[in-house]
Amino acid sequence: MRPLTLTTPKPMLPLAGIPFITHQLLRARQAGVEHVVLATSYRAAMFRDHFADGAGLGLALSYAVEDEPLGTGGALRNAAGHLRGDGPVIILNGDVLGGLDLAALVDRHRHGGAEVTLHLRRVPDPAAYGVVTTDPDGRVLAFEEKTRHPSTDQINAGTYVFSRPALLSIPPGRVVSVERETFPRLIAAGSRILSLLDDDAYWLDIGTPATYIRGNCDLVTGLAPAAAGHAPPGERLVLAGAEIGDGAELSGGTVVGRNAEIAAGAQLHRSVIFDNARIGRGARLTDTVVGGGARVGAGAVLNGVMLGDLTEVRPGARLLAATATAG
Repeated sequence: MRPLTLTTPKPMLPLAGIPFITHQLLRARQAGVEHVVLATSYRAAMFRDHFADGAGLGLALSYAVEDEPLGTGGALRNAAGHLRGDGPVIILNGDVLGGLDLAALVDRHRHGGAEVTLHLRRVPDPAAYGVVTTDPDGRVLAFEEKTRHPSTDQINAGTYVFSRPALLSIPPGRVVSVERETFPRLIAAGSRILSLLDDDAYWLDIGTPATYIRGNCDLVTGLAPAAAGHAPPGERLVLAGAEIGDGAELSGGTVVGRNAEIAAGAQLHRSVIFDNARIGRGARLTDTVVGGGARVGAGAVLNGVMLGDLTEVRPGARLLAATATAG
């Protein structure tokens, strides 16, 4: 996701006008969650500066900051000391935009007497994901992380429920991969690891430029469930202070950030324009992200491009499937 993540952690990148992680927090609140611990490392202060104690979202937020990244499992163990109560813990992956019924996942965990319960889904090409083998009752038999020859099309979809003992069994103070170490260890020890297979709920890993754009557009057009509910579905989302020139066309779920300017005659399709960016007269953008304060000159044509903050594109330029940073 560079160059966007040079200045902003991925979970804080805007999705339909608000930080991506806000969508996850609101879905958690809808499922009855009252307290959330954010496990942070890279540019950790940005999370606290934006969300503070969480009262603005109707939640109580705590922050578990890693001085050095501890991996997926180490981050969970580091966050464990900030939890309240003694019940099961919902774990949300910072890359996944989804519509999974979190309450149903917790019910599966509680009623099944599980140590860990994983959300699974089937995908056409599972090689890029951790794959999970289960028995007919949904008990997890094996976990393979990103193998060339996966044994199943069921993948780890990145949402879990952990019992407190399972969470506290992760070694503290060191790098741990929950996928490569914790899950295989628990399975080998005979722990009861269950799954909930759900292919119907919306699910998208926003870890690539293409899926990041798709997530924005799906929220705007209504294909993805919008927990924030801040705008009705449509072809475009124009945020406060943005100016749209005469004859400009915005389609496909395009997002225009706060105080951005789209000049007359510009055509934007399936594109994401960050706050304070400027798009010149007659420019044509498709499947493109324009970072904060960036400038796209008049008549420029951009297709599949990611521009970092403060980048400038000269008038009449043609950029196809590329990235650019400031300068």
